[in-house]
Amino acid sequence: MPDTILERSRPATADELKWRADWIRLKTIELVAVAGSGHYTSVFSCAELFAALYYRELRLAPHDPTWPDRDRFLLGKGHAAIGLYPVLADLGYFPAEWLETYSRLGSPLGDHPDMRKVPGIDFSSGSIGHNLSVGVGMALAARVQRRDYRTFVMTGDAELNEGQVWEAAMAASHFRLGNLVAIIDRNQMGLDGYTENVMAVEPIAGKWEAFGWRVMSIEGHDVTAICEAFDSLPATDSEQPTCIVALTRKGAGVSFMDLALDWHLGFLGPVDREDAEVEITQRMAGYESRIKEFAS
Repeated sequence: MPDTILERSRPATADELKWRADWIRLKTIELVAVAGSGHYTSVFSCAELFAALYYRELRLAPHDPTWPDRDRFLLGKGHAAIGLYPVLADLGYFPAEWLETYSRLGSPLGDHPDMRKVPGIDFSSGSIGHNLSVGVGMALAARVQRRDYRTFVMTGDAELNEGQVWEAAMAASHFRLGNLVAIIDRNQMGLDGYTENVMAVEPIAGKWEAFGWRVMSIEGHDVTAICEAFDSLPATDSEQPTCIVALTRKGAGVSFMDLALDWHLGFLGPVDREDAEVEITQRMAGYESRIKEFAS
């Protein structure tokens, strides 16, 4: 990757972003095979969001991960980092060879991201629920330093059970942080099952609105809808934080994992892995043909 700044709203077609989302799914399957166990479905629900953020929306400097004016991205649902690591390697934050060491002793790449070890990770994750609070702090820092970066924080929907999320939501509105964007991966499930059975989180949009946020609900697997939501974000000097409720499905992209209760954490045997990879690669081939046709 050359020493260049990746600006916001970079050119990317819908098919390119769809291809990239499925590439993230494939790389997740590969890394779980390295580790012997991993979080497939938590990545699959946000693969299109990762693709749109990193290959179109975020202002980034992979050659200088601590560049002060970069946009920040914090992953509250840190167990989905297995799908983010291949993206960071692809963009040039660290060598692709690191992926081969995922979760091995001494590897910088753990099950949850560590900001002290992984270039491109803006804050660590482990205990669910704290990253929105950190995002509020980063957004406040931008105000104090008169910088125009945005801070994006992705949370899981079951993560909304954590009280600290709502303390942060209240603080963001109070401090008028229009440079802060929360993305809720509303994939309908947590570790123990459907959110509405375990600890109901609805009405999500109404709750964030009550806390003073600007709220959008979108189809979270529709890359066009995602990009339109990002394009509609207010200026960073505006005074109302934005919450994007992305309506997704846990395990989306692999038919036998889609909203299945058994795949939050697991390991694909040879037959299931082949079936999953065939399903994904066949879909990617369709995107590739349209991308080539568009380019010609």
